Amino acid sequence: MRSTRVVWPLLLVLLAGAWLYRGTISGLVNDWAHDDNYSHGFLIVPLAAYFVWERRGRLARAVPKPSMAGLLVVLASLAMLVTGILGAEFFLSRVSLLGVVGGSVLFLYGREHLRILAFPLAFLLLMIPIPAIIFSHITFPLQIFASRFGVAAMQLCSVPVLREGNVIVLANTTLEVVEACSGIRSLVSLLTLGIVYGYFSDSRLWVRVVIAASTVPIAIVANGLRVAGTGVLAQYYGPEAATGFFHTFSGWLVFLAAFGILFAVAWAIRRFAPEAPPVPLQVSA
Repeated sequence: MRSTRVVWPLLLVLLAGAWLYRGTISGLVNDWAHDDNYSHGFLIVPLAAYFVWERRGRLARAVPKPSMAGLLVVLASLAMLVTGILGAEFFLSRVSLLGVVGGSVLFLYGREHLRILAFPLAFLLLMIPIPAIIFSHITFPLQIFASRFGVAAMQLCSVPVLREGNVIVLANTTLEVVEACSGIRSLVSLLTLGIVYGYFSDSRLWVRVVIAASTVPIAIVANGLRVAGTGVLAQYYGPEAATGFFHTFSGWLVFLAAFGILFAVAWAIRRFAPEAPPVPLQVSA
């Protein structure tokens, strides 16, 4: 009976929030469906729900201590929603949704409940597309790095090549490392997989952080190798090797290779820094 009284207020808040944020949620789903950089968004909400369900025992044991600070967080988040709508800034309005949920938990149940739910709430940030201005500041350096890395690797393979910015000039064709080839898509997807894999593979926080952080250099280097491989194939097998099926297939192949490297990193950590076995409970007679 107590658990029902505890859950109902949050359910009512979530229903009210779903109605208030119906346009924001619809826009998010539309981005997941049409932007390949964020197609993984469909997996984020079910995984976050699982993380909450996994914490049900800790939530049941926590003593509710409602805090008025939560109401201030909700009001500030609603102000962000209004600002985002008026300024057509989708990122603000979408982040405010998480603020409303977190503030509602703090207002209805207290700091302990919010601390328990901190990871699922933070995980939901991965479903929100990065603002365009930040996205462009990330993708352009990645394009340049992929171009330089690819050219250096091709030169090691004795392929005559010239680079002009993000344009790679070969003897029989010209390749342009466009935004879609910057590696941002595989970087975001691999980061999400790294966080999830680290969470399920080890209970130590530092190991989870290292596994998640290692996805960044792995994804960047893997994309550079993809650019190099595309250039080598285009040099020896013609320009068609850089487009169509071969180009798409190479993307999947490189992503699988990157995940394999991530798996090897996690294995090496567990091999050389094994997790301590749980201490058995001492039961007195």
